[in-house]
Amino acid sequence: MGNPATAWAALPLRSRLTALFVALLVMGLGLSGVVAQTFLRSSLVEQVDSQLAAAAPLAVDRVTARGMRMLDTGNLPSDYHVAILDVDGQVVTAQAVDGAAAGSPTVPALSAAQVAERGGEAFTVADADDGGRWRALALPLTSYRQGTVVGSVVVALPLDPAQATLTQMRRVLLTIAVGVVALGAVAGWWGVRRELRPLRQIEATAGAIAAGDLARRVPAQPSSTEVGRLAAALNAMLAQLEQAFAAREASEERMRRFVSDASHELRTPLATIRGYGELYRMGALTAPDDVAATMQRIEGSAVRMGSLVEDLLHLARLDEGRPLRAEPVDLAVLATDAAADLRALDPARPVRVVALAAGGTTAGAVAVGDEDRLRQVLSNLVGNVARHTPDGTPAEVAVGRAAEGRVAVEVRDHGPGVSAEHAHRVFERFYRVDAGRGRETGGAGLGLAIVAAIVRAHHGEVAVHPTPGGGTTVRVALPAATDGDAPGTDDDLRGTGATPSGGRSAPPV
Repeated sequence: MGNPATAWAALPLRSRLTALFVALLVMGLGLSGVVAQTFLRSSLVEQVDSQLAAAAPLAVDRVTARGMRMLDTGNLPSDYHVAILDVDGQVVTAQAVDGAAAGSPTVPALSAAQVAERGGEAFTVADADDGGRWRALALPLTSYRQGTVVGSVVVALPLDPAQATLTQMRRVLLTIAVGVVALGAVAGWWGVRRELRPLRQIEATAGAIAAGDLARRVPAQPSSTEVGRLAAALNAMLAQLEQAFAAREASEERMRRFVSDASHELRTPLATIRGYGELYRMGALTAPDDVAATMQRIEGSAVRMGSLVEDLLHLARLDEGRPLRAEPVDLAVLATDAAADLRALDPARPVRVVALAAGGTTAGAVAVGDEDRLRQVLSNLVGNVARHTPDGTPAEVAVGRAAEGRVAVEVRDHGPGVSAEHAHRVFERFYRVDAGRGRETGGAGLGLAIVAAIVRAHHGEVAVHPTPGGGTTVRVALPAATDGDAPGTDDDLRGTGATPSGGRSAPPV
């Protein structure tokens, strides 16, 4: 046999609420019925007592006048039963009024003293023949001539009419209660079902989400209700879950693309090295010049592969969030060194270090960060200029203070520029504007990804804008150093693989 508590807990919520409502309704109606029956019984008994109180003195007067003989009952109501008792309580005579109901009361043996003690209070006695009951009233009987108590008179009325009224009332109340409970059960079930409809909608939404439909939402309800606040909280949670799943899927997609691109990038130099090694092993390279050229190609492929691996390792370290050094770094010095590097790469190219704003100065552009990493940022940017603009094209490295609390450096070229189609993607890893360009001239597509990661690790921003007159400008903004900044390691400066905050981008290294 099952546990009742377990069986009750297994019922649906609407069934339990309906059952509780019906149970409360039954208890309320039952209590009301008992109270009504009690008050009605008391009222009917009081009516019978009132009739006895009115009839008993009349009976005593008549018996007194006749001298312990049975009184003339012609003027009494037909339901009365009268008994005359002597002083010791023995029944002298008993008489039912003509036409009285069948049956007679069981008259107790009340002495005159006991009758006096009752003080005219009515009492209930049983029927002498069946299970009925009577209401009786006893009064002392005084001698007309001597004025002494010679016995008592007991007047009784049957309670059958009152009992019949109570029975009829009970039937009426029971019929009404059954109807009210039935209607209440139906109305309660409908009301509970209607009020729980939002919960069923929440259940359906949860099922749809479990099936993979993360865009489903709970229908809005008034915020003044508990269900409305629950729906709002669930919708907010579902929105966050959808964003989290979307971010996770995007991250997994980026990882798959990253692994695929890395494998593809490493395959070419590896294939070159293996191919030339097989040629050498097979004896196909006999001339010294051929051997020297082959070794040069193998060395070049190994260098490119090593450079790619270094870039990947650097990005991995930034993704791990390793702390960077936090020390004052003069961006004007880094800009001058970067301009010198660009001149060394292309001696015919005019390169200038200029102030960030016209009429401004390069002095005071001191940032907080890791000098080696910031040098790598500028090295990658000027390398981009050398690689993706025609030889001899002018370039500028602008440096200065930007908005309050920020310093900025810009690398400006006057080359072909970047179209809007590619501008928002050039900070992605392994992305190249010209997919058909060879790796020897176009790079692996990690340069700007490294720039974005380093700048973000310094709590800065990197963005790309068109250069007035044609070309591309890459702007890097960093927190400015304050008087309290000192060299050291700042745990807040940690590597991150996040993408830049916005703006356009330049072609990757």
